[in-house]
Amino acid sequence: MTSCNFGSDFNKLVFSKIVDAVNNVVWSPALVVLLIFAGLFFSFRTRFVQVRRLGLMVKLLFSKHDNEPEEKVEAGQTVPKNKVSSFSAFCMALSGRVGTGNIVGVATAIALGGPGAIFWMWIIAFFGASTAFVESTLAQVYRFPHRSSFRGGPFCYIQEGLHKRWIGVLFAILTIVCYGVFLPTVQANGASQAFFNSYSVTPAATGIGLAILLAIVIIGGVKRIADVASVVTPFMALGYILIAIVVLAINADKIPFLLGQIVTNAFGINPIAGGILGSTIMMGVKRGIFSNEAGEGGGAIVSATAHVKHPAQQGLVQAFSVYVDTLLVCTATALMILAAGTYNIIDSNTGEMIVANAPALGNNYVNFTQAAVDSVFQGFGGQFVSIALLFFVFTTLMAYYFYSETSIIYICREVARKRKITYARRLEDILIWTYRLLLLGAVIFGAVRETDVIWQIGDIGVGLTAWINVIAILILSPQAIKALREYERSLRK
Repeated sequence: MTSCNFGSDFNKLVFSKIVDAVNNVVWSPALVVLLIFAGLFFSFRTRFVQVRRLGLMVKLLFSKHDNEPEEKVEAGQTVPKNKVSSFSAFCMALSGRVGTGNIVGVATAIALGGPGAIFWMWIIAFFGASTAFVESTLAQVYRFPHRSSFRGGPFCYIQEGLHKRWIGVLFAILTIVCYGVFLPTVQANGASQAFFNSYSVTPAATGIGLAILLAIVIIGGVKRIADVASVVTPFMALGYILIAIVVLAINADKIPFLLGQIVTNAFGINPIAGGILGSTIMMGVKRGIFSNEAGEGGGAIVSATAHVKHPAQQGLVQAFSVYVDTLLVCTATALMILAAGTYNIIDSNTGEMIVANAPALGNNYVNFTQAAVDSVFQGFGGQFVSIALLFFVFTTLMAYYFYSETSIIYICREVARKRKITYARRLEDILIWTYRLLLLGAVIFGAVRETDVIWQIGDIGVGLTAWINVIAILILSPQAIKALREYERSLRK
């Protein structure tokens, strides 16, 4: 028995070291610089559209275009019957953005980067809104009709815009691997940890239950996913924000100090923050992009489905979803944790606890948020966070499924086009069903694995897609800028 345990522990250690090494390569400082540079570049090129058109972003959420005559596209084909509204596409994208990153991700950012990491999450969200605008507008420009709805994303604008089919196919494969295997493990892990903390439910039971619920929805296809997201996403976000408002209202006197602490720690203006400044910036950027997905390409995949009059409209809607995710939901979580003091700060290099506000919590990151809400709603707070997180995770997994399903459809389409054969619907169905089983397996696997390793796997998934997508949209950005200028001229008329 001792020998078996030793072998198991050794394998876990080797696996952990491999994951850590790959994560360090993918998330080198160069990726952080690339993401910040792209956000700055797009902000200036769009003349800070994320600020100038904020009111229009909200207005466009509820625009209806379903009564328009069907538009002709691609060799006489018409708009697919299943038209996804701008609001439904917004909710689908927001469901992908609002997930475990908003509850557990914020806690890990504070634990490994200190309060200053939140400032860098804000920065990446503010500039990332312009990145989301560019990628979502391009997704509308380069998309294709499918029997289910319009489909598209980075693989389409890489192929059609850059004329690099092999990179488009590579991105589609990475999307399936990253969103179908890597990232679902993070979502399931957060939910399983929360339910174990609050209800003593075993991680395996949570994982299996989550997989069953997910299977019921995804088998219904894009329309059911859009319908569920349109109802559940606003409900879950509003409920969580209302609870956060109560917690913060009770701690209102602390908020000015906490905001100052976030800013000063962001630049290392105290001994503790100065010692982990690199981790502060890195964790802020990592958790920021993990949460809001700006630059990853997932939001672009959803944007391609929306039925709107002009590509720039959906770009503006998706830019707003980044604000809702990070500046609203993530900030609410951060302030609750900081106000309650239910966090520790850990040196990511040595594992040493350098700030022990809640030593009993250790590195149980989800419990940082649960304990913060429980400090006001005693006996209920932790349970509420568990339920909220389950909703967050569930809708995020739906979005991940849609990203990967679209990638499979794109690959099947390209196989048919390259071989000059009729579209292979049977191949598509086989691959999609195989992927569904793979996704459900990843959910159960993630629920029972160690938290730190799972988050590193998730970071690898985010980083791989971001590298390719951000470089592609930097090259293709003139087309998104042209679409914006054209749309703004139509507004003036």
